[in-house]
Amino acid sequence: MQEKAGIVYVTADEMRKIDDVTIREFQVDVLMLMENAGRTTATLGTRMLEGTAIGKRIACLVGGGNNGGDGMVAARHLTNWGANVEVIAGTAKDRMKSVPLRQLDILEKMGIPILSTDYDLSDYDLLIDSLIGYGLEGNPRDKVALMIRQANGSGQPILAMDLPSGMNATTGEAYDPCIKATATLTLALPKTGFLAPRAAQYLGDLYLSDISIPRKVYRSFGQENVLFQKDSLQKI
Repeated sequence: MQEKAGIVYVTADEMRKIDDVTIREFQVDVLMLMENAGRTTATLGTRMLEGTAIGKRIACLVGGGNNGGDGMVAARHLTNWGANVEVIAGTAKDRMKSVPLRQLDILEKMGIPILSTDYDLSDYDLLIDSLIGYGLEGNPRDKVALMIRQANGSGQPILAMDLPSGMNATTGEAYDPCIKATATLTLALPKTGFLAPRAAQYLGDLYLSDISIPRKVYRSFGQENVLFQKDSLQKI
């Protein structure tokens, strides 16, 4: 844990404990956290599209973990707000965790296209990266690695959820490959890896998202001041 400008930065292990305390002790359902993360991501994505999602082409690159579920929630909101959204999955459906699988089921019922092949990322107005969460240690592999390289080579703006896929949340090491984001929306608290000088080129503009972590949980991890007094999004 480190502090900068009154905001606590946490390691991957500390963030895991925050999530666990919030879900197990405070009974804040993971679906609620996911909903808040996805909605604020959709909000920031809309701001990146000059304030409107209507008619814009957006690709949500999703993995099979909860970070991927966050991206699916963002896809749902952006579709409701008028965007033409396609979800590109880096993980086969039968290998997704149960919670993101529920989100995928909603998207399928909504008729949102779920792609696995035959896509050109240069055709979109915005890419949302929710391939890998804060637990990564080691190089991304297989299809996810290919999607990261394609996103970086697309020439389109990229919004990373929580952290750029391919970055170590604790150290800031950028594995091979790693998303080079236009903006990163980190969830609840920023990660210590963001303070590493080498991380800046991958993060882009850094924002913090309120996902309904109780204030008592923040305080127990050293965050004493009140976050999100005016907005669920805070630039840091």
